[in-house]
Amino acid sequence: MKQKPKRRRSFILRFVALGAAVYFIMSLLSLSDELVDAKAELAALEQEYNSKVLYNEELQQLLDSGSREEIIEKAARDRLGYVFDGETVFREDNYSGN
Repeated sequence: MKQKPKRRRSFILRFVALGAAVYFIMSLLSLSDELVDAKAELAALEQEYNSKVLYNEELQQLLDSGSREEIIEKAARDRLGYVFDGETVFREDNYSGN
């Protein structure tokens, strides 16, 4: 019986296949990192959006229920830090006291 000659795969073909596999694995890892970063950015943007929505609702309530003087007073207190004469203001600092 005659033996069929074994096909010898080319070294170059194996090298290219290995290179392609390494490239695809590295691409997947890179995309995975980008996905994690994008999810973190999305969470931060959602939190910022929610805080802006709450702020807008508060302003709308103030417009709906308050007078012009109350609106001006709130703006002066929040944005400019103004207080009335004789009023004591307590600040909340993030000091741990270590």
